[in-house]
Amino acid sequence: MTRPSTPSATWRPGMPGGDNLPSGPAGRPTTPSGDGHGPQAGAPTVTIGSYPDYPSAQRVVDYLADNRFPVEHTAIVGTNLTLVETVLGRLTTGRAALLGAGTGAWFGLFIGLLFGIFTVGNWLAVILVGLVIGAIWGAVFGAVAHAMSGGQRDFTSASSLRAGQYAVTVDANLADQARQLLGRMHLTPTGATAR
Repeated sequence: MTRPSTPSATWRPGMPGGDNLPSGPAGRPTTPSGDGHGPQAGAPTVTIGSYPDYPSAQRVVDYLADNRFPVEHTAIVGTNLTLVETVLGRLTTGRAALLGAGTGAWFGLFIGLLFGIFTVGNWLAVILVGLVIGAIWGAVFGAVAHAMSGGQRDFTSASSLRAGQYAVTVDANLADQARQLLGRMHLTPTGATAR
């Protein structure tokens, strides 16, 4: 039988020794380090150029790497992000079943391969059975899921994030070296600002 603890035995703020947190199952907790405003930031960075597309920014970092610049101190930062959802086509119950069959076939093939490894007899038949069963179940689940949506989303789409511009940043102590190298590259950025 356990005894209930008395109020004097419990931890309460404002009492002598109450400024300390009580120990928990993992031991005595400690206060977090830092200023309490999230994780510590790395070294200060400087933007050495902004480019209209990702290949241009990638070309800059590649050029720096080819010229023995420590590229582990660089970053490509996409700004002005936009979510673009490209509509691929109309989604009917038949098309949903077909897409589900494709996904199920891949899963069935994977399961068939796993079982086929441990089969002494005809392992090819085990793989084919897994593929067929996966395709059938995938088609059923795809059709049922689409039918249950009640026509709320009768199209397929693919989402992607696109940036308006791409900034190449380097650690502040290496900015001058990076700018000197870029001066020889003959690729003009749209701007160079400190961050």
